[in-house]
Amino acid sequence: MIDSETLMGQLRDLLGPLGWSEDPAVLESHLVEERGLYHGACLGLARPADTDQVAAVVYTCAAAGVPVVPQGGNTGLVGGAVPHGGVILSTARLNKVRDVDPVNHTLTVEAGVILADVQKAAEDAGHLFPLSLAAEGSCHIGGNLATNAGGTAVLRYGNARDLVLGLEVVLPDGRVWDGLRTLRKDNTGYDLKSLFVGAEGTLGVITAAVLKMFPAPKTTATALVAVDGPAAALDLFTRAHGAAGDLLTAFEMLARFGLELACRHVHGVRDPFDAPHPCYALVELTSPRAGDDLATALETILGDAFEAGEVRDAVIAASETQSAELWRIRECLPEAQKHEGGSIKHDVSVPVARVPDFLAKAEALVRAELPGVRPCPFGHMGDGNIHFNLTQPEGADTASFLAQWTRINGLVHDLVAEFGGSFSAEHGVGQLKVHELERYRSDVELDLMRRIKKAFDPAGLMNPGKILAAD
Repeated sequence: MIDSETLMGQLRDLLGPLGWSEDPAVLESHLVEERGLYHGACLGLARPADTDQVAAVVYTCAAAGVPVVPQGGNTGLVGGAVPHGGVILSTARLNKVRDVDPVNHTLTVEAGVILADVQKAAEDAGHLFPLSLAAEGSCHIGGNLATNAGGTAVLRYGNARDLVLGLEVVLPDGRVWDGLRTLRKDNTGYDLKSLFVGAEGTLGVITAAVLKMFPAPKTTATALVAVDGPAAALDLFTRAHGAAGDLLTAFEMLARFGLELACRHVHGVRDPFDAPHPCYALVELTSPRAGDDLATALETILGDAFEAGEVRDAVIAASETQSAELWRIRECLPEAQKHEGGSIKHDVSVPVARVPDFLAKAEALVRAELPGVRPCPFGHMGDGNIHFNLTQPEGADTASFLAQWTRINGLVHDLVAEFGGSFSAEHGVGQLKVHELERYRSDVELDLMRRIKKAFDPAGLMNPGKILAAD
């Protein structure tokens, strides 16, 4: 083992002034996360320029017995990239698009490429990379894969795990696994890439990936639909999915309170309806065929739903601009909530058919526990993922309200478990939900996870304390 000063000198010499920093002003933004729940500490920030430098950093730290915390755009919501000692390894300089293959429908990118730039690379090739989420202008594709990100298009295209064919990964001992295969059929042993997708940097550092591209949409139809509540939204989803099949790309839900917050606090957002309604569904159809009349198809679905009593009113976008305005209502909800004080958040999923019953019981539960609380459920109803966020009562003390976070999380997550759901649908475990994993997963599952961690990272130096409690 070597002392920290010697280690930092080695990393400084290895990476040069562009690749290493100990400046507190530079480090500060890397030591906190989006929600302000955690503030970390580290020896310094490594910014390697390529995979060889990543491997050298990891090898050097492993030899010194010093932890490495991989960090992409640092947009996570569970503290998974916040360090508690050791060295931060940023992927920001691993920002090259290595290859685009329009025939094979693949693109190969480095881990630090911003998600929006991955989307643009696919678009420039006449294709679509469908992963889309609110942080796409700043999050890195490596972090998206490390957390198995979800987003708004899971209903049709799946999670990040479903969008990757191959990976390049630096292992905890500094070796490089080159699994950048572009094959859709490769039945040769264990699927190693799937171990790293969703592992949150605890098994290695993803440095590059082969991603799937899809035919770009040529036609789109979007509508914001007013309904009586989650049960009616579920009826509409069932109808739309049955009628449109894979053309149904997104089905999002939000409560009236969420729309009110968006209109109240976010510039340019307005209520597109003349009267208030209890609940809304954002429905989008897309097709790669230019001749498909999706507007008529959507109008037919909504007309049938109106006759069946499932729909109160609907606004169908007449242009791309109007479609973007409707999406803006849904996408700005987390921002809008911040203006109302504290928010206790839940990223949960239950079977799609059980979403209405879950929401009814969950709202009754939290109202009884927190009088005056203002539930703001919204999210990806088409895949069962609901962000069950709770805005503090009007006039309440924010600190006192947020002090209830752990207790309320426990009650809501217990209810989720009763519904056969997950306490973390798309945000991951990080350090925020380590104890939930221990509480809700079986001894067999936890044992298998610990064995995998031990096999890959016997010294426990790769992003320690994330997903699994540190020894």
